[in-house]
Amino acid sequence: MSNYYAPETVLPPQTDLLTGRAVVTEAYTVIPRGVLRDIVVSELPEWTGTRTWVLNRPVAGGATTFAQYLLEVSQGGGSTNPEPEAGVESFVFLLEGALTIKLEGELHDLTPGGFAFIPPGAEWEVSNSAPELAKFQWIRKAYQPLAGHTPKARVGNEKDIEPGAMPGTDNKWRTTRMLPTDDMAYDMHINVVTFEPGAVIPFAETHVMEHGLYVLEGKAVYRLNQDWVEVQEGDYMSLRAFCPQACYAGGPSNFRYLLYKDVNRQIKLT
Repeated sequence: MSNYYAPETVLPPQTDLLTGRAVVTEAYTVIPRGVLRDIVVSELPEWTGTRTWVLNRPVAGGATTFAQYLLEVSQGGGSTNPEPEAGVESFVFLLEGALTIKLEGELHDLTPGGFAFIPPGAEWEVSNSAPELAKFQWIRKAYQPLAGHTPKARVGNEKDIEPGAMPGTDNKWRTTRMLPTDDMAYDMHINVVTFEPGAVIPFAETHVMEHGLYVLEGKAVYRLNQDWVEVQEGDYMSLRAFCPQACYAGGPSNFRYLLYKDVNRQIKLT
């Protein structure tokens, strides 16, 4: 049974020392779970009973292809008009509680691990009718159209998808792919990546895809650019294009994270 960590957001006591692991560079940003406090919460237009922490937005010197949020919806809260911009696609991943998504007129009840991909232009709503808080990740991206290809809505749960083992890893590094990787209609992939204790990315990946990584479970040491950075469940990493990256999973549990990356489109030069 997988766990999905959602940060506690109360302020630390005045007696705590000013220590932390937050790092912002031109190659990457690390937002540790201890940074996601009540004092930095936002409210979004068209949402009720909802608190929001912005994890990534397009910004000069950082990742530019997507926005990512942590949302906390109380009973009776949600939105009947969540997306303010035309041409934007969304991906929702539930960490805790229960969430109902109405997508193109059809209701879907999500439990932890549940997800929904909402194509650009789709009509959707989100609500929480349960007494417990619903906590989830929301990824937004401006869709890049491709002639002859139209992405379809997808709803499911990552626990119901058979993960694929990375070659030569004895199934100790595996990837659960929640969007089709062989369909050019999709210009982003969203995966849950799992490392068993001691498993590694054994080389510095250096590629054009930007990443948003939210750690669902466990801990690891990540190599980002020239730095070794320790991360744990509830931490968030934003990696811009060509940031070298690798990791060692520390144990004692599996190290798992939700991963965004942009794919399948030509580089625009004009």
